Amino acid sequence: MSGDDNINPDTPEKRKTLWIVLWLNVAIAIGFFAVGYFADSNALLANGLDNSSDAFVYVLSLLALTRSRKWKRGAARFSGIMLMVFAAGVVADAIRRFLEGSDPGGIMMMAMAAVAAVVNLICLRLLQKLNGKGVNLRAATTFSFNDFISNGGIIVAGIVVMLTGANWPDLLVGIAVAGIALYGGVDILRDAHRDVHDQKNTRHQTGDGISG
Repeated sequence: MSGDDNINPDTPEKRKTLWIVLWLNVAIAIGFFAVGYFADSNALLANGLDNSSDAFVYVLSLLALTRSRKWKRGAARFSGIMLMVFAAGVVADAIRRFLEGSDPGGIMMMAMAAVAAVVNLICLRLLQKLNGKGVNLRAATTFSFNDFISNGGIIVAGIVVMLTGANWPDLLVGIAVAGIALYGGVDILRDAHRDVHDQKNTRHQTGDGISG
């Protein structure tokens, strides 16, 4: 393992934080799926898929802590691609619900989103406190921030659903969540690409070469 692979070394604090946010995301994903099913909500199911993908990415991040910088970039790239695939699935489900109809429950949407917002804010704060984050941990921070913003959108959608009785606010937020996920995925891929150049510059400054 080269010297610059140890710029963001594994620490007990990083490992503990990732385990905490991993299990919090697993719990929230289960909640989103259960409530989303009974509330007939695309937005809640979308966030359930989002938190599930987050949990998987946190597992990758835990593995990446003890791996090389190149391995960490690979984990981050996989994370970004997963977000983009997830976004496509949410849009497809929103289109299906638009064509077939749905009857989302506004109160259930608001309640679940409020609980998730608190949990995601805790995750975000824990990740922001970490020092020396590698590209994989920066990706994890992006996920938590995206989730927190999405929860606010669901609360707004729940209010509009209650006032109008229409399903379009739920579908709109579901698509918005997909858009946030798409943007986050692209941002993570860009960060991984920049990290390659940062590593090359570091190697050139020390007089070493680099492969890929």
